Amino acid sequence: MTERRAILSGSAFEEQIEYTRAVVDGDRVHAPGTAGFDHSTTTISAIIRELHANEEFEQVDELFRRIWGFEPGSRPITAGLMRALTHAGNYVSGAFDGDRMIGASVGFFGQDSTLHSQNTGTAAGQGIGFELKLHQRLWALDRGISRITWTYDPLVRRNAHFNLAKLGARPAKYLPNFYGVMADAINHGDESDRILAVWPLTDPRVEAAARREPCLPSVPEDAVVGLADDGDRPVEGRTDGRVVLVAVPEDIERLRGVDTGAARAWRHAVRDVLGALMEEGATVTGFHRKTYYVVERNI
Repeated sequence: MTERRAILSGSAFEEQIEYTRAVVDGDRVHAPGTAGFDHSTTTISAIIRELHANEEFEQVDELFRRIWGFEPGSRPITAGLMRALTHAGNYVSGAFDGDRMIGASVGFFGQDSTLHSQNTGTAAGQGIGFELKLHQRLWALDRGISRITWTYDPLVRRNAHFNLAKLGARPAKYLPNFYGVMADAINHGDESDRILAVWPLTDPRVEAAARREPCLPSVPEDAVVGLADDGDRPVEGRTDGRVVLVAVPEDIERLRGVDTGAARAWRHAVRDVLGALMEEGATVTGFHRKTYYVVERNI
């Protein structure tokens, strides 16, 4: 059984908290500030292990419901499906602070020695989301799996920073409205554009990320800004440089609640600029200053 112990306190709490507050769709990582979750503890000794019992899958189901606020009948993964996935040899893990489940992750096998990570959620900070990903990586390597994939919303800055800088993953495809219009409380009413992220598990940058060495991109002085953030509104610029910077909004979740027009404008602007560049074959090499995708064009 693959098991990982995570002990985080003091300065580690300050360093890691922002990363576990991300929401990553399909691989969704979220630490909500909602009633019912206790954020008062500043030291956690968490055990992360594979799950096999029906009662544990029910705990994951309830944890995910509380995190995303799924409407009845809209949960993407049920306890019964988790039971079937593990019976077939797939991945379901939980993070525990004592007897309390504070995080969970679900993945299944894909093509070409790939594990697809569908959902990861946390109900506490202190780096539990990061530790779940490290557990997932070790589990995959133990089974000869060379890479993990997942999808995430390109508009959420902290997701992009977590995936690209913190984990060393790289965007492979831009997927417009991948899940259709979603019904959970976080994404309600928005088109579900997603980026397919690829995590090559033995790549030097991923091995460095596992040692907590962030992957920071190199940005040349002649880089051009293809999309800028002008006070909650996107402003399109130039995309004719070799390196193009593409901004995403400071807080798309807030915008969805207070200005649906601005949120919609961002969705379409990022699709038109970042999606078009990736469709042309440009490579996203990182995320700069927690604001910009760094995109290298093949010119």
